[in-house]
Amino acid sequence: MSALAIWTAIDVAALIAGLAVYLFIVGSQLKGVADDLESAAELVWQIKRDAEAIAPGLTSINTTGRVVAGALPLLYGMGEGIVNGATFVHADHESEGVAKPAMGTRRSRLMEAVGVDID
Repeated sequence: MSALAIWTAIDVAALIAGLAVYLFIVGSQLKGVADDLESAAELVWQIKRDAEAIAPGLTSINTTGRVVAGALPLLYGMGEGIVNGATFVHADHESEGVAKPAMGTRRSRLMEAVGVDID
């Protein structure tokens, strides 16, 4: 056998060994993913079983929700009537503007510096 044939056999054996290691690593990772998917599928089936127990009550909840939604305009109108009847009306005199402290306004040169006239 020539040296070229020997090196070719070694290269082919190394390639096959490398591919075997690669396939082993990928296979173990895929096995982990499959286990995770299996547990996730069990959770999904459990959620489905729980939802089936809730489903009959949903029609009752939706009916009640429709009744409440239909009554909201009436309740809103009644509330507006109550508020309008209970609103406090001020005396006929007008307020004199913003209340100022009894000692007057405080003088500050900072206000004058930015162009605010406080008098």
